[in-house]
Amino acid sequence: MANDSITLTVEPGEIHALLGENGAGKSTLMNVLYGLLQPDEGEIVVDGETVRFKSPRDAIAAGIGMVHQHFMLVPVFTVAENVMLGAEQVRGGPLGFLDRRRARQRVIEVSRRYGLEVDPDSVVEDLPVGVQQRVEIVKALSREIDLLILDEPTAVLTPHETDELLEVMRGLKAAGKSIVFITHKLREVKAVADRITVIRRGRCVRTTTPDTSEEELAALMVGRAVRLDVQKTPAQPGEPVLSVRGLVVHDERGQRAVDGVDLEVRAGEVLGIAGVQGNGQTELVEAIMGLRPVRAGSVVLGGETVTNRRTRDILRAGVGYIPEDRSADGLVADFTVAENLVLDTYDRPPYGSKLVLDSDAIEAGARDMIARFDVRTSSPNAPVATLSGGNQQKVIVARELARPLKLLVAAQPTRGVDVGSIEFIHQQIVAERDRGTAVLLVSSELDEVLGIADRIAVMCGGRILATVPADTPREEIGLLMAGISVDEEAVP
Repeated sequence: MANDSITLTVEPGEIHALLGENGAGKSTLMNVLYGLLQPDEGEIVVDGETVRFKSPRDAIAAGIGMVHQHFMLVPVFTVAENVMLGAEQVRGGPLGFLDRRRARQRVIEVSRRYGLEVDPDSVVEDLPVGVQQRVEIVKALSREIDLLILDEPTAVLTPHETDELLEVMRGLKAAGKSIVFITHKLREVKAVADRITVIRRGRCVRTTTPDTSEEELAALMVGRAVRLDVQKTPAQPGEPVLSVRGLVVHDERGQRAVDGVDLEVRAGEVLGIAGVQGNGQTELVEAIMGLRPVRAGSVVLGGETVTNRRTRDILRAGVGYIPEDRSADGLVADFTVAENLVLDTYDRPPYGSKLVLDSDAIEAGARDMIARFDVRTSSPNAPVATLSGGNQQKVIVARELARPLKLLVAAQPTRGVDVGSIEFIHQQIVAERDRGTAVLLVSSELDEVLGIADRIAVMCGGRILATVPADTPREEIGLLMAGISVDEEAVP
């Protein structure tokens, strides 16, 4: 039972935050409200009238819009074409042509009005994850809606983009719009919400105000006390495991996304890369993992050059990889949880050979990893697509950390994950470091980098501007992320 007798009231002109662990039932509730799922019991009342939505079209007609946690975009369409889907306008009569010009103008108008500028002619699959999220928000706002549901909208946004979105939400509230804001980030909730409803295991636990402390909110979500800071001892770094020298990598448009990067990660330490998303971090990680060609420079792993080697060979050399986009690069949605847990090792004992899979061993291994990493699933044989986002992330973490590693590359490891799962994933990363593994952590969440990293490399414009100790003041790192050094700031 995903939702158990949930009662939720959203007032006009209110930002109502919905908090809960991954799998608590938040997205299910919103999918019912948006017409994607049908309730078994209870009712939905909009403006005093009981309604029943057979599809999202009915919900949109009733003034409800939704931005989903997982993008509902057609990758090969342009931004304008995605925004006009479901509300297509034509010129030249009913059998005329799609009015793409009007769609472009609508994208420009809405994006500028709400400070979410996007290029209407860009193809969605060529856009960074953060910009794709912006497109989703523009698409929802382009309809005439009274209630906007935002399901983890900041999970893929940079801190600056998140602050901009919070301003957009305040502007919508001032215009009389109502917002249901689903997020795991307590700082955002306290910054923008009028009321907060906490859901745990499908039931409403409490509706409260932003005056409630972060510690109490976290405890309500998880059902126990949660540490919001990372507990770790000082690193004991050893020999270099990963050495990157003069790395040059191009993006999809043939431009230099990584411009002569040098970095070194040693055994038993976490090197965190801080930076606003879109400054070459994605391309750097993909080049290290063999997913994107290196144009110049070298990648050396444990003394062996692995530049432009196959991803399979790099994984087999003892590298674990947590990708930033779990849906596209981390999981096979149609495969079961058990099958996804052996994607790296399916053709090696005990799980199989080149010709035969041992299904019993795969299921037994999956049950062990599910228990060790607290993956919430009905069965190892359930499709991984049926899991919540946070539990999908746990599947990836379990798969990558269940084998001996020399290097762990973790890109945005807690994106879209609740506080309880964040605590758990952070503990696993630190434990891996303490086992002597070198860890390269890439995160747009500065708090995460500051909490886990032993050294911090700040990336801006495709270059490493500085590598600083983990106790460097937050303000100094923030300036470096913007491309400003402390010395430059001091110049009159």
